[in-house]
Amino acid sequence: MISGKTIAITRSKDDAQEFIDLASKDNAIPLPIPTIELMPKGDKIVDDFLQDVQEFQPDYSVFMSSKAVKLLFDVAKNTGKYQKLQLAIANTMVMAVGPKTKQALEDEGIKVSFVPSKFSSVGVGEQFTRLNAEGKKVIVPRSGASTEFLAKLLEKIGLIVKENHLYDVQAFSDHAQWKDFKELFSQNKIDGIVFTSASSVRGFFEIMSDFENKELLKKLEKIQIVAIGPFTAEELKKFNVEPKVAGVHTVPGAFEAMKNIFSLA
Repeated sequence: MISGKTIAITRSKDDAQEFIDLASKDNAIPLPIPTIELMPKGDKIVDDFLQDVQEFQPDYSVFMSSKAVKLLFDVAKNTGKYQKLQLAIANTMVMAVGPKTKQALEDEGIKVSFVPSKFSSVGVGEQFTRLNAEGKKVIVPRSGASTEFLAKLLEKIGLIVKENHLYDVQAFSDHAQWKDFKELFSQNKIDGIVFTSASSVRGFFEIMSDFENKELLKKLEKIQIVAIGPFTAEELKKFNVEPKVAGVHTVPGAFEAMKNIFSLA
């Protein structure tokens, strides 16, 4: 059973509240570890987005995360361009990946027309295939650290894609917040880790580089590892870690996968 197990998740405490609540309900010990931080590209991101919309004239806009929504609208509020941004997005058919992203958009007065059944790039592709959207234009505001997979997938389906980079991602710089995790990790007292993105995998291994690689992998072999989705799993495999993949690519889905591991143990 997962009761009494210490389970880390690659998110900050603020971003991990849903996971903390789920773990606490099952008497597990949640341990948030912030692996990445966003580096916004400044106030110009709203101007760049509005200019892209004006020139590109997209039929659809796709939001991959609630962070992208919040960042874009926060900058728009601070620069007096909130209503312009609202109108620009509202003039497109809006797709949101996951319930949190949908809620973030609705909180800003944006009607969301589509939420893919799979909360991933593959899910976005499947949704557009069902829409028979060949020849339509799509704008995707997202991280500059994103892979080309989504753009290439949508282009293969026949869409014309414009990615709009709002921020970059780097490894979390305040390693003091990792003190408890590293101590428990050294003592083999971490029972599970949930990795929530490919970027979080890269951040984790960068932050943990003070461990010799062979020792790090040896300790990880003793820990149950869950990847929130297939791209996160593929990134872990690059570091020679074989994770279990959540059936539903959400935090509750990842927690359920972790629970199942310990119920079978």
